[in-house]
Amino acid sequence: MKPKETTKTRFGIDHRTHEIVIGPFRQRLPQSRILRMVVGILLIFFGMLGFLPVLGFWMIPLGLLVLSHDSPLIRRQRRKLAVWWATRKMRRRQ
Repeated sequence: MKPKETTKTRFGIDHRTHEIVIGPFRQRLPQSRILRMVVGILLIFFGMLGFLPVLGFWMIPLGLLVLSHDSPLIRRQRRKLAVWWATRKMRRRQ
């Protein structure tokens, strides 16, 4: 019997399994760094066309999340945003 994994990650990248985690949704990232970069750039590009049917502005943050796996600059900004969001939530609880 396997022990049940307890993860508090509800949004981000699980570096153990190389999956994007958004709530209960999990999607495996490509193994190739170049392919991950292409997917991230395409998500951002098509997200900018979010006013069209099927495409949406939700694709921009998802593309940035994919790019943050390989880009130190984007990863740093994502972590700053995550820390800011967590401290904001903690202040509201008090």
